[in-house]
Amino acid sequence: MKRIEKKDIWLFLAQVGIWALMILVFPLAMLISTRNWESASTSLLMVWQLLRAPMVIYFANFYIFGPYLFFHQKYWFFALCNLVLITAVNSGFFFGYFMMKEHVPQMSPNAWIGFFSGAFMFFLLNCVMAAVAIGIRHFIRTRKIKDQLKEEKAKNTEAELAWLKNQINPHFLFNTLNNISSLTQIDPDAAQDAIAQLSDLLRYAMYETNKPTVPIQGEVEFMRNYISLMELRCNDKTEVSSEFRVQSSKLEIAPLLFISLIENAFKHGISSSRPSKIDIRVLQEDNQLIFVCDNTNFPKDDADRSGSGIGLENTRRRLDLMYAGRYTWEQSLNDDIYHVKITLTP
Repeated sequence: MKRIEKKDIWLFLAQVGIWALMILVFPLAMLISTRNWESASTSLLMVWQLLRAPMVIYFANFYIFGPYLFFHQKYWFFALCNLVLITAVNSGFFFGYFMMKEHVPQMSPNAWIGFFSGAFMFFLLNCVMAAVAIGIRHFIRTRKIKDQLKEEKAKNTEAELAWLKNQINPHFLFNTLNNISSLTQIDPDAAQDAIAQLSDLLRYAMYETNKPTVPIQGEVEFMRNYISLMELRCNDKTEVSSEFRVQSSKLEIAPLLFISLIENAFKHGISSSRPSKIDIRVLQEDNQLIFVCDNTNFPKDDADRSGSGIGLENTRRRLDLMYAGRYTWEQSLNDDIYHVKITLTP
């Protein structure tokens, strides 16, 4: 059985209030205009006799026939139940014919036509009340389903974002540890400094990025340290340059959003035997944030799975989820220079 929530109680009270207002408005107007309690009482009785049956039909359809019959596609049973209920609650009116025939046997044909026309119109009024109840219930039901779908979509989006970020962090850690491992054989002191630097990066990645967005200054500092750490794997044939020009300290973006692109630049942009170049820029222009990365392109062979492309796919997916309609992605490869530019509105 469905648990009754506070909003269900408020909905019921609102409907009772509307019906009470419809029943009382004419008698109150009569009382104010005539100052006669007897006339107002008579008016109230007449309005009650007129609206009592439609009110019963309305609430029966709104709370019983609609949810349990109509919306379960039991249309014939729904129509039969309404017919029985309308006949029952209007029995005094519909069966007045027999009473009138007994007491007024000489009633004119025009009077009988008027009586049956009134009965038919009253029957239609009850049917209209049933339709109104079903229409309102359908509107509320549709809106509730849309809200539930929206909530489920939001939960799925949050879960997918968390999964994507978890895909990024181990990938980054794996590559950085490989760099430090190589450095231990060449310069142990530099390796120790790099481990301390990596500790700062992991501290940020683990404890500062558990929110949907983070301050841009923290992200800039993280990218600076990350680039510095990745430069350890570069030789003197590689030129690495970076520029971070962000004015607003209040600007926030999704955490670790650009790291996969920087990581790919170092994966595919350096060579041990050929001149290499990596240029990374993060710029703020008015209310837009621009990330630009240009690097030489040295394609990996099929045996090298480090460049499987999961980082780029995750970045595109995170942008679609968090900045849909608020970002542009430019990507090109000209003269062995890979270029990617992201412009987004945080």
